Amino acid sequence: MDAIALLKADHKTVETLFRKFEQAGRNAKKLKRKLVDQIVRELAIHALIEEQVLYPSIRARATTLEDQVLEALEEHHVAKWLLKELENLPPEAERFDAKVKVLIDNVRTHVTEEERALFPQVRKAFSPQELRDMATALLLAKRAAPTRPHPRAPDTPPGNLVAGAVSAVLDMGKDALRAARRKAEGLSPSPAPRAGKRSKRRDSSRDLPREGDGSVQDMATESSYLM
Repeated sequence: MDAIALLKADHKTVETLFRKFEQAGRNAKKLKRKLVDQIVRELAIHALIEEQVLYPSIRARATTLEDQVLEALEEHHVAKWLLKELENLPPEAERFDAKVKVLIDNVRTHVTEEERALFPQVRKAFSPQELRDMATALLLAKRAAPTRPHPRAPDTPPGNLVAGAVSAVLDMGKDALRAARRKAEGLSPSPAPRAGKRSKRRDSSRDLPREGDGSVQDMATESSYLM
């Protein structure tokens, strides 16, 4: 698989999620939230690997495509702000569906421009072996990519290489905390304690979180980056 085939596969994955969202019923709030979480993750990773690998390679090889790359970066910038707003927006919010629709429209336009205008010229500018090598670089970038949008982070080298590595580590922690919170929200609440006479002496140790009971979580993450 070469770089263009890999990126088109990403586009197809996101389009499938878009269609599922569009087909979801008006009141399918949980399903829509789940789909948007997947969309946010897929697009955050896809945007970053294009910014770290594809666009710098094009600018270095084909200066005639400079304007197209700059426009693509601006389209990414707009999409990442929408993704950031959608990241924690409740599906019950009045403008949730509207924001998703605007995101879908913008991304579809971006994808059409890439696949019909940019990618054919990229295929002419690079040899088949170079495109295969680029695919390997894209896959390596995926492994270390942030899973959330970071619209304030730089989107061109070398700044985006450093920012991407830092953001990826932070996103791992956020993803773990979000998963734990949603798991906790799905549990039924424990029964309220019976009203009774309070003891004069209180065991303060009961108020301390205990290791292993879910109230304290130790996390260690190791991550390596190839640049």
